[in-house]
Amino acid sequence: MTVAKAKEAKKPRLSDMTTWRMLMCQLALGLCLACLWQWGAGRWFDVFFFSSPLAIVERLVQWVSNGSLYAHLWATLYSTVVGFVLGSIVGLALGLWLGLSPFVNRLLDPYLSALNALPKVALAPLFILWFGIGIESKVALAAILVLFLVFLNTFTGVREVDKDLVDAVRLMKASKLQVLIKVIVPSAASWVYASFKISVPYALIGAVLGEMIAANRGLGYLVQFSGSQFDTAGVFASLFVIAVVAVVLNAAVGFFQSRAERWRIIGR
Repeated sequence: MTVAKAKEAKKPRLSDMTTWRMLMCQLALGLCLACLWQWGAGRWFDVFFFSSPLAIVERLVQWVSNGSLYAHLWATLYSTVVGFVLGSIVGLALGLWLGLSPFVNRLLDPYLSALNALPKVALAPLFILWFGIGIESKVALAAILVLFLVFLNTFTGVREVDKDLVDAVRLMKASKLQVLIKVIVPSAASWVYASFKISVPYALIGAVLGEMIAANRGLGYLVQFSGSQFDTAGVFASLFVIAVVAVVLNAAVGFFQSRAERWRIIGR
């Protein structure tokens, strides 16, 4: 029986095989599109405006070989991650505070609604005036984009907690801190996880946008500089790196979310 179970455990699961097949199909589709793009370059469209996959790869190899890509990549990653962490912390705290305080929520509601309706992109010049063209202004712009997304989801999650469950725990003589830790936070966790996954691309958008407006390094600066030099291959190469960074960050958040939700299930 033990040997049979061991052999059964070694067999690949159907879901894993399906995932790998889908991944191979996606890679094959991307390769076909790249080949079609390369074949049409100079035939169907002007290379000056749309470049070609080979020119983009050549530009990426050039940036990697001279080491310039790493400095720009690190600047964008740093701004994105730090802005995401700061915005998430403040958004979580604000969402919990207002979700548990109806009076404060009603008091600050018009101001928060006005700030939420304000296009956050309009704050970029102000942050540059306050923090300069350094990395701090990019962190601030990424953080403000993340803050409201996390705040709104956390606030909604707290308000959606089952009141009967809270009352039942209070009847057991639980303190306010115990109610918060044992009931409110676990119940709102799914809303918080969703906000994290939604806000990661916005953190990257904030960092790249700030770099495009005023910076001397970063992937956004690389896009802006390549465009100013009429270097279409450089623009597409920069966009490709940004897309890869977005995919990796989304995968990282999804991994940590799946791990956290698995521990939630085990804990139950």
